[in-house]
Amino acid sequence: MTRKTVPQDRKKVQTLSARIRSDLVKALNDVSRETERTMSFHVEKALQLYLNEYADLQIALDRLNDPSDRVISFEDLESEFGLRD
Repeated sequence: MTRKTVPQDRKKVQTLSARIRSDLVKALNDVSRETERTMSFHVEKALQLYLNEYADLQIALDRLNDPSDRVISFEDLESEFGLRD
């Protein structure tokens, strides 16, 4: 599986509606005020980070569940790269 990053194209913007707990909205509002950035800016950045991390997780799970992907022990890794004393 190849890593898919979230496109950074700012020209195509859509409105999204979501139900979010009031404590998270308050925290988001506080951060927005402190950073002088919009709530939309922070939500978009958080969503980008989450989606990129999710893609990494999927790659790791695919590798973990692939029986043909060889597992290397830490000791073998040290040995292979001459890191053992």
